Amino acid sequence: MNKRLLITGSIFGFLGVLIGAFGAHGLEKVLSPDKLATFETGVRYQMYHALLLLIIPNFSLQLKTKKALWILLLSGVVLFSGSIYGLATNSMTFFDFKTVAFLTPIGGTLLIVAWGVLVYNFLKQQSEK
Repeated sequence: MNKRLLITGSIFGFLGVLIGAFGAHGLEKVLSPDKLATFETGVRYQMYHALLLLIIPNFSLQLKTKKALWILLLSGVVLFSGSIYGLATNSMTFFDFKTVAFLTPIGGTLLIVAWGVLVYNFLKQQSEK
């Protein structure tokens, strides 16, 4: 599970830099400042959670907790950041991403739940010692 967390975090980090550079250099002349800011929000949250995935293996957590975190973070980033990217670039595509805008809060909720799982587990560890 640690390897899966590290690989997923590395891929999210790699793609975050790549997508961020594309946004900064390829979309700056095509998107309005508010759409570009929205796009950058997706990149920022992807990077935050890429880093979290990279440090989870260092935490003293049960395997089932690490697996749950992996599922929550993978799904959350794909739904949250992915839908943000689509919504920000909606005018450039043939698909209307506004029809799947409900995925953004679902993804955000999954990310919040992942942080909640961490808090719960850290509090539980503290009380056991």
